[in-house]
Amino acid sequence: MTASVETAWWVVTDLDGTLLDHSYDWSPAKDLIRQLQQQRIPVIPCTSKTAEEVRGFRAEAGLHDPYIVENGGAVHGETPVGEPWELPLGPEWTELKPQLQLLQSELGEPLRPLDELSEEEGQRLLGLGGEALRQAQRRCCSVPFVPPSAEGRRRLEALVQRMGLTVVQGNRMGHLLGPGISKGKALATLKRHLGAEHVKVLALGDSPNDLPLLEVADIAVVVPGPDGPHSELSSGIAAGRFQLAAAPHASGWDEAVRRILRI
Repeated sequence: MTASVETAWWVVTDLDGTLLDHSYDWSPAKDLIRQLQQQRIPVIPCTSKTAEEVRGFRAEAGLHDPYIVENGGAVHGETPVGEPWELPLGPEWTELKPQLQLLQSELGEPLRPLDELSEEEGQRLLGLGGEALRQAQRRCCSVPFVPPSAEGRRRLEALVQRMGLTVVQGNRMGHLLGPGISKGKALATLKRHLGAEHVKVLALGDSPNDLPLLEVADIAVVVPGPDGPHSELSSGIAAGRFQLAAAPHASGWDEAVRRILRI
């Protein structure tokens, strides 16, 4: 399925593992992102990253569009005169952090929060150190943590449901969020805020925390990793609900967006 750029389209994209590879390189898509901006097709990051991290990426990529952070915990943007605005959608980090500690106690397995990782652990687990790690650790509305065992994950889901909270799984970290928080709901909030309910969405993602975004998109693309698409997204690909990009990360992102939007 392809789309006409004569229709109003948004490209709404996950960053880590989708547009960015695990070394945080996105250079194969740089030219296309510049073309999209020139054609006034918004490129809207929808990511687990913090607003601080995304602002750095936007500056590097030359983006001026809104962005969704911390797996849907907040939406950010700028007015036409450059004044920033924010829509918080869930409880703050200070409220969620004690809930993670309670979950860890009930689970009986470590749930090591991102903000407590050492420099060495940040490099080993995330490939981040120094100021980049500190930006990732300065959360506002989510608590990323090192996931437990596979059995622990199953038990954690039941505990989280009982507490009325949300846990989503990214490529490397689990993320504790407020009730009902998701990338898909944050996108709906952004559409309402901008009066853009009828805009068409091309969404791209690579991991389970992207499912709520992919499921509400007009066209959804799964970007594979080097070993193929994430197993939890395979059923959507097999059923034809999601398209599969032809290559991992930025190369696949570039191919899919060019093909679908005919650029």
